[in-house]
Amino acid sequence: MASTRRKAGEADDALAGLYGAPGHLIRRCQQIAVAIFMDETKAFDLTPVQYAALIAVRAQPGVDQTRLVELIALDRSTIGKIVERLEAKALLQRRTGTADKRTKRLYPTARGKALLDRIAEAVARAQTRILAPLAPAERRRFMTMLARLVDLNNTLSRAPLRRSNHALRTQAATSTLPRAGARAKMAAREGRAGREP
Repeated sequence: MASTRRKAGEADDALAGLYGAPGHLIRRCQQIAVAIFMDETKAFDLTPVQYAALIAVRAQPGVDQTRLVELIALDRSTIGKIVERLEAKALLQRRTGTADKRTKRLYPTARGKALLDRIAEAVARAQTRILAPLAPAERRRFMTMLARLVDLNNTLSRAPLRRSNHALRTQAATSTLPRAGARAKMAAREGRAGREP
């Protein structure tokens, strides 16, 4: 009997460790975020990754798939399927590059642009719902810490984000995140030199 209780206690401890692990909680957050996004945008038949790809193509018409991978931090094996689905839905089109005939350039269609305009309100609602359980001050702190964690660990990703120059300038002008130099000093102080992206 005591042995059974001890084993049950060990199992509970193992699960408590799992449930409190950062990786597990981040994965659960991502599941919740996707579920909320899909609920709010169900009328549009677009996944979060398809939405991100279409936003990036609209922002940089003529981008190729290699650069698209970098802009939205998606692995190369997945991007082909995403582009195919968006093309099948007539939301974007691939055109042969003028300088290099081997490349395919991506352009949003009129239908794709119109869909992004129509879905914007639903996406905004999804983002609000994701953070809604937190108080306003907690939301700001959470987003600051989340952005910092992602930024400091970016190079560890299978698909690191490589922002556009304009996006970097915009973030630098508006971000509450520490600048690159400050991040390096912070990393050195915390014994994490070399981990900065």
